[in-house]
Amino acid sequence: MLRGFKNFLMRGDVIVVAIGLVTALAFSTLIKAFTDSVINPIIARLQGGKAVGLGWQIGQAGNKATYINIGSFIGALIYFIIFMAVIYFLIVMPYKYTQARRGAEVFGEPGPVKTCPECLADDIPEAARKCRYCGSDQPRTE
Repeated sequence: MLRGFKNFLMRGDVIVVAIGLVTALAFSTLIKAFTDSVINPIIARLQGGKAVGLGWQIGQAGNKATYINIGSFIGALIYFIIFMAVIYFLIVMPYKYTQARRGAEVFGEPGPVKTCPECLADDIPEAARKCRYCGSDQPRTE
């Protein structure tokens, strides 16, 4: 029972989706901080508003709604970098090691690519026989 659960968790798709979800959540924190601390005060300045912190007051002194809080954004940026480093060293690196022991390469460099002469897509794998976008036959490469 535990072996099946372990095999389920160590499937490549589950790990990739989990890392993508965690990255998206961390990135959403960064975006929220940017919008709350930089974009919203600029928009609020057009309407009027007070606040204090690391940044610039673009309206009336002490108006929190028109204060560009760079300190909050820098804090979110630092959080994002630290969080992603933790994800990389605690999830990605052990996963790469485990998959390498199984003989599979994950998160490696992409293989060589070519350009489709019909639709000019430039990310077709070199060994492809047909274009994934337009379906045209691809010339053989040596």
